[in-house]
Amino acid sequence: MLDQVHFLLTYLCNFECDHCFLFCSPRATGTFTLSQVKQALAQAQELGTVEWVYYEGGEPLLFFPLLVESVKAARQKGFKVGIVTNAYQATSVEDAALWLKPLVDAGVDYLSISDDAFHWDRELSPAKMALEAAKGLGLGTGAICIDQPTIMPPGEGQEKGAPVVGGGAMFRGRAVEKLAEGLPLRDWQELNSCPHEDLADPGRVHIDPMGNVHLCQGLTMGNMWQTPLEGLVRDYRPLEHPVCGPLLSGGPAQLVRQYQLPHEDAYVDECHLCFLARKALLTKFPEYLAPPQVYGLETPA
Repeated sequence: MLDQVHFLLTYLCNFECDHCFLFCSPRATGTFTLSQVKQALAQAQELGTVEWVYYEGGEPLLFFPLLVESVKAARQKGFKVGIVTNAYQATSVEDAALWLKPLVDAGVDYLSISDDAFHWDRELSPAKMALEAAKGLGLGTGAICIDQPTIMPPGEGQEKGAPVVGGGAMFRGRAVEKLAEGLPLRDWQELNSCPHEDLADPGRVHIDPMGNVHLCQGLTMGNMWQTPLEGLVRDYRPLEHPVCGPLLSGGPAQLVRQYQLPHEDAYVDECHLCFLARKALLTKFPEYLAPPQVYGLETPA
């Protein structure tokens, strides 16, 4: 049951992180208008199951007036509201509170802040100052901490010698280009499941300014500007979806087999193979693999 809708309020970001699975950067394009936000909220409300709305990006605080009004609009429709940010504006705890107070007044319930070496290289980071300010304002908070991928020793119950990559980075998007080199690999035929997303019964989707409704970043159930969200959810048949169907029946390995895609012998993990397989299928299924920019492309290859 779909109970969360995450707005990719903008693809624009003041950072260009190596682990970003959306290829966000200061050059990225695509930002919601307030009118589009309100249209999307109305469609989410029609579902009758959505409890939480999140605004993220990119960096949503780059469009601060839009973000404040979007929070108000979501609360007016009865949604709980969260924000995901890198807290770049927090030059001190006091100044962070100046930024956060209008969002608290608008009705934000939860603030999730990226606080790791991909974003900040000092101990007293803007993220930590923003977290302290948020707590002072009575706002629910949490930190997102992604580390540089590392080779981990075998854990209890793990097959001896099996590689484990730690750090929390998802090998989608820019992480495939920037972080995968030199890491231990697994035989592609072992990558036979999707360990991170419930494609059979999604509890959340991400929507972007182009109207794409993402089941996973770059994998969509359709476009809500063309077909209302209620219709997309009602008519979603995961096993009949040309990409989700193979993923559900046999993971990224089955996606490769079904469409006879060229491949290497081994990959870091399921996301690594899935991302590259989907990128190879962009021109075959452009309505379900979108937008091209989350695959690092201006137009489909």
